[in-house]
Amino acid sequence: MKESFVTVIMAAGLGKRMHSELPKVLHRVNRRPLVHYVINLARSVGSGRILLVVGHGREQVIDATRELGVEWVVQPVPLGTADAVKSCQQSLEGYNGDVLILSGDVPLLRRQTVVEALEVHRRSGAAATVFTFQPPDPGGYGRIIRGRDDELLRIAEQKDASLDQLQIGEVNGGAYFYRAEALFRALENISFRTATGEYYLTETISILAGWGERLSAFLVEDPLELVGVNNLEQLNELEQELTRRMTPKVLTKAR
Repeated sequence: MKESFVTVIMAAGLGKRMHSELPKVLHRVNRRPLVHYVINLARSVGSGRILLVVGHGREQVIDATRELGVEWVVQPVPLGTADAVKSCQQSLEGYNGDVLILSGDVPLLRRQTVVEALEVHRRSGAAATVFTFQPPDPGGYGRIIRGRDDELLRIAEQKDASLDQLQIGEVNGGAYFYRAEALFRALENISFRTATGEYYLTETISILAGWGERLSAFLVEDPLELVGVNNLEQLNELEQELTRRMTPKVLTKAR
């Protein structure tokens, strides 16, 4: 792999639907916190630095990741994904390389997938590359809006999408590569969503498209790689899948 990059892992979420005071990223899959899988992935793909954005229960998250070689960035108030990433701007002052953005509750993303996405991102010269996938049910996900020549134009959040857009099966996977300069310049132009009280990172895509920046979308074939945890049922399902993937296949000789 060529020169390294910086990884930002968003781990400040409340995780209200987990019905627990424990920060969502510290819920365990196969006896390990969710965020450990994401940190290990970031290290395995060659991240030069790993910034962990913490907020709710940050003392617990910091304590649980103290030996993993990460830098902690505090998001004092939960104002959305764009605000979480923007909180890293000071730590990355003067950095002009690529930034990988991951969610701390997505444990099944594979190393090879990230490596291939980075190759696409750099080969295309994109300001941003969005990891996308096609789940069996796209409900709740931001839809990928493409232009006449299949170029990425924007991400339409579920609540903002038109009826036609809601028929689109390709959705935002919540993982991204950005050129640092383009990322933080776009973040300065994010609008505040009064209905939700948040700033959405996905808005940077339409901002960059409006500036004429090149964008790309990397379609991940296995939807499970990008599935996060929103409730205890999903946590159990991901644990079963992770166990299945880690179980060695037994080869039997033909008789």
